[in-house]
Amino acid sequence: MKLLLLICMTGSMLFAQIQVPENFQADFVQTITNPKKKVITYSGKVYFSNKNRLKWEYVSPAKKEVCSDGVEVLVVDHDLEQVSNYLINKGFDLAEILKKATPYKDKKSVFIAKYEGKEYTIQIDAKGQLSRVAYYDDLDNTVLIVFKRMKYGKGDLPLENIRCDYPRDYDLIRG
Repeated sequence: MKLLLLICMTGSMLFAQIQVPENFQADFVQTITNPKKKVITYSGKVYFSNKNRLKWEYVSPAKKEVCSDGVEVLVVDHDLEQVSNYLINKGFDLAEILKKATPYKDKKSVFIAKYEGKEYTIQIDAKGQLSRVAYYDDLDNTVLIVFKRMKYGKGDLPLENIRCDYPRDYDLIRG
Protein backbone atom coordinates (compact mmCIF):
# COMPACT_ATOMS: atom_id res chain seq x y z
CA MET A 1 0.00 0.00 0.00
CA LYS A 2 2.81 2.43 0.89
CA LEU A 3 4.55 1.62 -2.40
CA LEU A 4 1.37 2.35 -4.38
CA LEU A 5 0.94 5.67 -2.55
CA LEU A 6 4.58 6.59 -3.24
CA ILE A 7 4.21 5.73 -6.95
CA CYS A 8 1.03 7.84 -7.19
CA MET A 9 2.66 10.81 -5.45
CA THR A 10 5.80 10.59 -7.61
CA GLY A 11 3.71 10.32 -10.77
CA SER A 12 1.66 13.37 -9.87
CA MET A 13 4.85 15.36 -9.22
CA LEU A 14 6.31 14.33 -12.58
CA PHE A 15 3.20 15.49 -14.43
CA ALA A 16 2.49 18.60 -12.34
CA GLN A 17 1.57 21.56 -14.45
CA ILE A 18 1.05 25.21 -13.91
CA GLN A 19 -2.60 26.19 -13.77
CA VAL A 20 -3.32 28.21 -16.92
CA PRO A 21 -5.72 31.00 -15.99
CA GLU A 22 -8.55 32.09 -18.27
CA ASN A 23 -7.36 35.64 -17.68
CA PHE A 24 -5.09 37.60 -15.40
CA GLN A 25 -4.04 41.15 -14.62
CA ALA A 26 -0.88 42.16 -12.79
CA ASP A 27 1.71 44.85 -12.30
CA PHE A 28 5.11 43.88 -13.65
CA VAL A 29 8.77 44.80 -13.55
CA GLN A 30 10.79 43.63 -16.55
CA THR A 31 14.59 43.65 -16.31
CA ILE A 32 16.64 43.13 -19.46
CA THR A 33 20.37 42.51 -19.13
CA ASN A 34 22.48 42.46 -22.27
CA PRO A 35 25.58 40.27 -22.70
CA LYS A 36 27.77 43.23 -21.60
CA LYS A 37 25.77 43.38 -18.33
CA LYS A 38 24.01 46.67 -19.16
CA VAL A 39 20.60 46.65 -17.48
CA ILE A 40 17.35 48.39 -18.37
CA THR A 41 14.24 48.09 -16.24
CA TYR A 42 10.66 48.60 -17.41
CA SER A 43 7.50 48.59 -15.35
CA GLY A 44 3.79 48.69 -15.96
CA LYS A 45 0.68 46.54 -16.08
CA VAL A 46 -0.04 43.36 -18.05
CA TYR A 47 -3.34 41.81 -19.13
CA PHE A 48 -3.81 38.25 -20.42
CA SER A 49 -7.05 36.84 -21.83
CA ASN A 50 -8.42 34.17 -24.11
CA LYS A 51 -5.21 32.04 -24.18
CA ASN A 52 -3.33 34.31 -26.59
CA ARG A 53 -4.36 37.92 -26.07
CA LEU A 54 -1.76 39.98 -24.22
CA LYS A 55 -1.43 43.66 -23.47
CA TRP A 56 1.64 45.17 -21.86
CA GLU A 57 1.14 48.73 -20.65
CA TYR A 58 4.59 50.19 -20.00
CA VAL A 59 4.65 53.28 -17.79
CA SER A 60 8.37 53.55 -17.05
CA PRO A 61 10.87 54.54 -18.36
CA ALA A 62 8.61 55.45 -21.32
CA LYS A 63 4.87 55.21 -21.98
CA LYS A 64 4.26 52.41 -24.45
CA GLU A 65 1.65 49.73 -25.13
CA VAL A 66 2.25 46.35 -26.74
CA CYS A 67 -0.79 44.29 -27.73
CA SER A 68 -0.92 40.86 -29.34
CA ASP A 69 -3.58 38.41 -30.41
CA GLY A 70 -1.00 35.69 -31.08
CA VAL A 71 -0.88 36.56 -34.82
CA GLU A 72 -0.08 40.28 -34.84
CA VAL A 73 1.75 42.64 -32.50
CA LEU A 74 0.85 46.29 -32.24
CA VAL A 75 3.39 48.58 -30.54
CA VAL A 76 2.18 52.04 -29.57
CA ASP A 77 4.98 54.41 -28.55
CA HIS A 78 3.30 57.46 -27.08
CA ASP A 79 6.56 59.42 -26.73
CA LEU A 80 7.30 59.06 -30.45
CA GLU A 81 3.61 59.28 -31.43
CA GLN A 82 4.17 56.17 -33.51
CA VAL A 83 2.38 52.85 -34.00
CA SER A 84 4.15 49.76 -35.39
CA ASN A 85 2.24 46.72 -36.60
CA TYR A 86 4.00 43.37 -37.11
CA LEU A 87 2.94 39.87 -38.07
CA ILE A 88 4.39 37.30 -35.70
CA ASN A 89 6.54 34.63 -37.36
CA LYS A 90 6.70 32.49 -34.25
CA GLY A 91 3.80 33.32 -32.02
CA PHE A 92 4.35 33.86 -28.30
CA ASP A 93 1.70 31.64 -26.81
CA LEU A 94 1.84 32.13 -23.04
CA ALA A 95 -0.84 29.51 -22.40
CA GLU A 96 1.11 26.92 -24.40
CA ILE A 97 4.36 27.81 -22.61
CA LEU A 98 2.66 27.31 -19.25
CA LYS A 99 1.16 24.00 -20.42
CA LYS A 100 4.62 22.73 -21.43
CA ALA A 101 6.14 23.64 -18.07
CA THR A 102 7.47 20.79 -15.99
CA PRO A 103 8.78 20.95 -12.42
CA TYR A 104 12.46 21.76 -12.04
CA LYS A 105 14.05 18.97 -10.01
CA ASP A 106 12.22 18.65 -6.70
CA LYS A 107 11.13 22.28 -6.46
CA LYS A 108 7.39 22.81 -6.20
CA SER A 109 7.39 26.43 -7.32
CA VAL A 110 9.94 26.41 -10.17
CA PHE A 111 9.20 25.06 -13.65
CA ILE A 112 11.03 24.82 -16.98
CA ALA A 113 9.28 25.07 -20.34
CA LYS A 114 10.74 24.71 -23.82
CA TYR A 115 8.87 26.54 -26.56
CA GLU A 116 9.90 27.64 -30.07
CA GLY A 117 13.58 26.97 -29.37
CA LYS A 118 13.68 28.94 -26.11
CA GLU A 119 13.82 27.73 -22.54
CA TYR A 120 11.70 29.55 -19.98
CA THR A 121 12.12 29.36 -16.22
CA ILE A 122 8.80 29.98 -14.52
CA GLN A 123 8.13 30.51 -10.85
CA ILE A 124 4.74 30.40 -9.15
CA ASP A 125 3.75 31.79 -5.75
CA ALA A 126 2.16 30.00 -2.79
CA LYS A 127 -1.30 30.32 -4.45
CA GLY A 128 0.00 28.58 -7.60
CA GLN A 129 -0.17 31.82 -9.58
CA LEU A 130 2.43 33.09 -12.00
CA SER A 131 5.14 35.02 -10.15
CA ARG A 132 8.22 35.24 -12.44
CA VAL A 133 9.34 34.32 -15.94
CA ALA A 134 12.97 34.35 -17.09
CA TYR A 135 14.46 33.55 -20.51
CA TYR A 136 17.05 34.60 -23.08
CA ASP A 137 15.68 36.60 -25.99
CA ASP A 138 16.85 36.43 -29.62
CA LEU A 139 19.68 38.91 -28.90
CA ASP A 140 21.07 36.84 -25.98
CA ASN A 141 19.68 39.31 -23.46
CA THR A 142 18.53 37.89 -20.15
CA VAL A 143 14.90 38.82 -19.57
CA LEU A 144 13.31 38.61 -16.12
CA ILE A 145 9.67 39.53 -15.61
CA VAL A 146 8.38 39.74 -12.04
CA PHE A 147 4.62 39.93 -11.54
CA LYS A 148 3.09 41.73 -8.55
CA ARG A 149 -0.53 41.98 -7.38
CA MET A 150 -1.52 39.09 -9.65
CA LYS A 151 -5.28 38.63 -10.11
CA TYR A 152 -6.52 35.48 -11.86
CA GLY A 153 -10.05 35.53 -13.27
CA LYS A 154 -12.60 33.51 -15.22
CA GLY A 155 -13.77 34.22 -18.76
CA ASP A 156 -12.41 36.75 -21.21
CA LEU A 157 -11.37 40.24 -20.16
CA PRO A 158 -13.39 43.04 -21.75
CA LEU A 159 -11.90 43.97 -25.12
CA GLU A 160 -11.26 47.55 -24.02
CA ASN A 161 -8.84 46.23 -21.35
CA ILE A 162 -6.64 44.42 -23.87
CA ARG A 163 -6.88 46.66 -26.92
CA CYS A 164 -4.20 49.22 -27.80
CA ASP A 165 -5.81 52.58 -28.38
CA TYR A 166 -3.99 55.52 -29.91
CA PRO A 167 -4.76 58.83 -31.58
CA ARG A 168 -5.32 58.50 -35.34
CA ASP A 169 -2.68 61.14 -36.08
CA TYR A 170 0.16 58.87 -34.85
CA ASP A 171 2.51 57.65 -37.60
CA LEU A 172 1.74 54.07 -38.64
CA ILE A 173 4.57 51.67 -39.56
CA ARG A 174 3.81 48.23 -40.95
CA GLY A 175 6.55 45.67 -40.44
